[in-house]
Amino acid sequence: MTARTGVPRRLLRYYEEQELIVPGRDANGYRVYCEEGLARIRQIRELVDAGLPTRLIRKAMPHLGGPVCPELVAALRRRAETLGARIGELTERRDAVLRYLDEIGA
Repeated sequence: MTARTGVPRRLLRYYEEQELIVPGRDANGYRVYCEEGLARIRQIRELVDAGLPTRLIRKAMPHLGGPVCPELVAALRRRAETLGARIGELTERRDAVLRYLDEIGA
């Protein structure tokens, strides 16, 4: 499954614990993921990578691929603003380091 989704097995179990995914089971009890489940796992991973908490993702999942979820849109906008502010801070720090390097002639 990791090869198909890029998501480690441990993380798949976590998504299952958080009720983000519900895999089927085969005759031996092994988890089975259909194509729709694989797409859902990829969506979850993208949202987690964007910094959204799993509780919000769980609430938004029924709306993905359907009507726009205002709560998800608002959360994504807030996250974009937070990231923009963080980028600004990091840019200032980088510039300070570069100025210092110039000062010491390195």
